[in-house]
Amino acid sequence: MQIEVLKSKIHRVNVTEANLNYVGSITIDETLMDAANLIENEKVQVLDMNNGERFETYVIKGKKDSGVICLNGPAARKVQVGDIVVIISYATMDFEEAKHFKPSIIFPENNKI
Repeated sequence: MQIEVLKSKIHRVNVTEANLNYVGSITIDETLMDAANLIENEKVQVLDMNNGERFETYVIKGKKDSGVICLNGPAARKVQVGDIVVIISYATMDFEEAKHFKPSIIFPENNKI
């Protein structure tokens, strides 16, 4: 049996930009991506702590150590600059493997590790 489990989580970062005139996605500082074990184009769920929005998009690599968290395209309408968001990805794996899997969870301060 295959189940979906938490793979990666960036807990409580600030939205630094919202760019409506872009194709779509979330730009994340490369340092945060690496620490959370996220890769470019990976599907993520974004949870906005300020307004309760939950939506899915994909990751674009942002400049290393920039602290950037930018919602692009339609997702830019779901957030405000300064909102606090949680970014989550999941993985599908065998049930027995999932029992021992340890997700990558980070708790940045001011969008820095």
